[in-house]
Formats: sequence, C-alpha cells, structure tokens
Amino acid sequence: MTLLAIEPEAAEASEFRDPRAYVKPEVWDREIALLMRDNPFDEVMATRLFHAAVSYLVTAMEKWGQSLEMCCGRIVDIAVHVFILDTRNYREFCAEHFDGRFLEHIPEIAFKYDGSVERTAQIIADNGFEVDWKLWEADYAKCGPCSPGSNCH
Repeated sequence: MTLLAIEPEAAEASEFRDPRAYVKPEVWDREIALLMRDNPFDEVMATRLFHAAVSYLVTAMEKWGQSLEMCCGRIVDIAVHVFILDTRNYREFCAEHFDGRFLEHIPEIAFKYDGSVERTAQIIADNGFEVDWKLWEADYAKCGPCSPGSNCH
C-alpha cells in the first residue's frame, strides 16, 4: 500500500482563487514594475498590493448590482490607481472579466468612516480570494470614499 502525504501549504493554496489567473503575466509584471517605480515599494510589497487590487476589482465586477458599497482603503487603492492609469491594460482586463463593460472608478470627495473597508475585505474573502488582512486592517478606520448606495469600486 502506498500513502501520499499532502503538504498543508499545497492543500491551503488550492482553496483560494488566484488573482494572477485574471491578468496576463506580462501585464502582472508591468503593474508590479509601475508600483515599484512610482512608490517606495519593493517587489514583495508591490506584489501584495497588486494581488489585493485584482482580488478587489474582480470581486467588484462579480458583485456588481448588489449595492454592496465596496471600497478599498488607501494602501490597496494605490495599486488600483496604478492599474487604472495603465488604461489600455485596465480596459482590456475589464472587457474580459466584466462582460465587455468598463468598471469605472468614481470616488466621493470626503472619506467615510463606516467600516466599509473591513466589510469589503470580508466580501473578497467570501468570494474565494485570499485576503492579506494586514493590508486591509491598516485602513479599517480610513474608509475609502464611495457614494452611498452605489456599486462604486
């Protein structure tokens, strides 16, 4: 009889959706490079942030129309903005994963402090993505500005 040992890390890794599956490898690498170019991030931090940003954006697209008022905190929003500003790649990402539509980013002027960042992180986790809780917890009290009742991201 042969027994196979399953490494706990391998079993855990397969439980989560991989944000890299939603972005072409060359685009993933480009966004990491842009994050490092424009911010004081090393590759590890840039990768953590872009992982969080893609998980957030995919979840926002998949939960569209549910009025969940999803928003990320300031640290994850840096990676969201870097991707949005790379307009061609962001437009193609939206077209592929949002039924040909474009996921707009329309922030309010004033920040709100209503727990929406914490709720958003939980929505992402419930949607099957691994959440880097330290990135999200850093901004629990600094909720992003999203129009109340909107589908904004």
